[in-house]
Amino acid sequence: MDLLLLAIGFLLMFVGIAGSLLPVIPGTPVSWLGLLVLYLAPGMTFDWLFIILTGVVAIGIYILDYIIPAVGTRKFGGSKAGAWGTTIGLLVGIIAPIPMGILIGPFAGALIGELVFNKTQGKQAFRAAVGSFIGFLASTFIKFMATLVYLGLFLYKVWVHWDVFF
Repeated sequence: MDLLLLAIGFLLMFVGIAGSLLPVIPGTPVSWLGLLVLYLAPGMTFDWLFIILTGVVAIGIYILDYIIPAVGTRKFGGSKAGAWGTTIGLLVGIIAPIPMGILIGPFAGALIGELVFNKTQGKQAFRAAVGSFIGFLASTFIKFMATLVYLGLFLYKVWVHWDVFF
């Protein structure tokens, strides 16, 4: 049973890393599930504090993933219309069957929000859309690094409790 849970946890770690780059999978929460599954192994001593802290971080990063592109839009001179456009564009980009929709969506949403709803001039609207794209890249980088840290924690816990699994 311990080895099965170890394998499932390890699989969840790699799905989480992929999910940090692919928008359809919530990467950080999936990686956290890998840690949780590891701790559910009968031979492991359950560490509530570790699981709660890593879970709170995973949820926080998941929420920030939707906020950071909108903040990037605002920092580059975008308005509320551009920030809302970024968020809506991100969601549409995830759902729409267009190539690179996750990259195009936030940019196009911010641009449309600024041009149509805020009546911003072209150059400023484009600048706000660039801010949205930079925010998206920043949030993706944060998710990717968090999932790598979770993988490192997973491997460390397996190393420390090696005798439980093998």
